[in-house]
Parts: sequence; structure tokens; C-alpha cells
Amino acid sequence: MKMLSELKRFGAQMFNARLALLSSVALLFVMGAGLKAQAQSVETDGSRKCRVHDAPEYPELARLKGIKGIARVMVTVQPDGSVSEVKEVGGHPILLDALSRAVKKWKYEKSDKTSVLEVKAGFGT
Repeated sequence: MKMLSELKRFGAQMFNARLALLSSVALLFVMGAGLKAQAQSVETDGSRKCRVHDAPEYPELARLKGIKGIARVMVTVQPDGSVSEVKEVGGHPILLDALSRAVKKWKYEKSDKTSVLEVKAGFGT
């Protein structure tokens, strides 16, 4: 009888240890996914090719609050390929901010004129 009681206690301790380990792994996975999540799709109107473009990061706050959707901006590209202006056109403000910050760092191919392009990014869709 005493052995059965000890076996049950040991089983309960093992279950609790496994549950704690699984919870920790799940938490690390969720936290890591938030740090590396990016916009799922990014497209530009194609009249001028983008040479350097890191995808905008999916903001942690948006992911936690379940904010999904498409953000749209109009980008003014100078002849040297640099982005000089970003005008927010549509989408949730948190997603627009992430897209705006990303496209300001983009570099397009050189041209003999200034271009205005539309850029769309899908977040969590």
C-alpha cells in the first residue's frame, strides 16, 4: 500500500515536471515567433524594381491583439533610388507604422526621374 502511494506521488511529480517543461517550451516558441514574424506578403506596382527591401516586421502588439490586414503606402523614389517620402494610404495604424519604417530603408534601381509607387503589405493574413 505504501509503495502504491509513493508511486502515485512520483507519477504526479513527473506529470508536473513535464507540464512545466512543455509550458516553458511553448512560451519560448510564442515569444520567438513574435520577434521574427514579418509581413506575409509585400508587393509594389512594379514600375521600378526594388534592389534592397527587407520585409516589414509584424508588430508584436498587432500579433497579440489579433490585428491583421493590408497596409498601403505611396512611396516617392528619387532618381538615385532612395526613398524620400512615404505617405500612408490605408490600413491599421500599427501596421502602417511598421510598413512605413521598413520602406524608408528600401533602395530602388536608379532612374532619370522621380517615381511615385504604391506598396502593399499583408500582415497576419
